[in-house]
Amino acid sequence: MTSIRKTFSVGVVFLLAVTLAGCIEPLYGPNLSGGSVASDLRAIKVDPIPERIGHYLENELIFALNGTGSPPAPKYRLAITVHERLSTPIVNTVTGEAQAGDVNVDAEYRLYPIGAGGDIIASGNVTQFVVYDRSSQRLSNVRAARDAEIRNAKVLADQIRARLAAALSMRG
Repeated sequence: MTSIRKTFSVGVVFLLAVTLAGCIEPLYGPNLSGGSVASDLRAIKVDPIPERIGHYLENELIFALNGTGSPPAPKYRLAITVHERLSTPIVNTVTGEAQAGDVNVDAEYRLYPIGAGGDIIASGNVTQFVVYDRSSQRLSNVRAARDAEIRNAKVLADQIRARLAAALSMRG
């Protein structure tokens, strides 16, 4: 009796797996139209982003979207607006000096097609924050804040890339 149940269970699991296998499409593999999400990501032109955090984010996005070094003809344009907030959440009550700093970055992105029909393909907001230690040395505080901005830019670029890939795969 147990072997019949086991055989039946294995058969049901196999049948479900075969049925659901047709529902799964790889994100970065070729799509039905012959293209791929990876080639679409490489064809995104990133508009210049102002400020230092924008510079870091722009560079990280260019590398994340097209790390090949050879840019194809752009099919899409990515516009990003960045808002950065700095704060000191921990202050030493004896000395009155900040012991930690916090860099919060919000990025709003919009992906447009290049050419006729400028409807937005994808848009959204991503947020990231990094906390860093502060010391009594001014130069080390400045460098720690810049490192926090660079870490923020890397994470934001990864989040934006993943969201753009999902939007472009739905278009495919």
